Amino acid sequence: MKKGYIQVYTGNGKGKTTAAIGLAVRAAGAGLRVFFGQFIKNRTCSEHKALARFSDLITVRQFGTGFIRTGKADKRAVDAAIDGWAESASVMLSGAYDVIILDEINIVLHKKIIDPAEFLRVLAEKPSKTEIVLTGRNAPPAIRRRADLVTEMKPVKHYFDAGVAARKGIES
Repeated sequence: MKKGYIQVYTGNGKGKTTAAIGLAVRAAGAGLRVFFGQFIKNRTCSEHKALARFSDLITVRQFGTGFIRTGKADKRAVDAAIDGWAESASVMLSGAYDVIILDEINIVLHKKIIDPAEFLRVLAEKPSKTEIVLTGRNAPPAIRRRADLVTEMKPVKHYFDAGVAARKGIES
């Protein structure tokens, strides 16, 4: 790629991680190297099995202890996010990947577990050809302003509201 852009997938609707995974698969299909870092989450889902099929082009790392509930995150979750950011920042600056996806990073930034100013500094220093995708609810205003593309997922209607549980291969 000649120029890498910064994309943000945010909002309260379903599909942020799914969209990022689709982009990762598309990039791998084009022979691009992808780093997929997941913040907060710490379990293997169906998408990990699919991404593992592209292990020569897609690197998946998890930096979490589970979901951060409303309120203050516990120390283990904070430490995992901070460690994940250290690794991700190094990856972003390395030039080793064409596409870097930081799943759920917006939540970590919103809760100020990672300093948004430090995050923006690393974004400014990344190689110009590297595409960055940031997902998660509550993308901070400074991140939205810096992004080249912002997609806000908005729930209009969802079967979860009727009591349908997450289904394997669809939501998990």
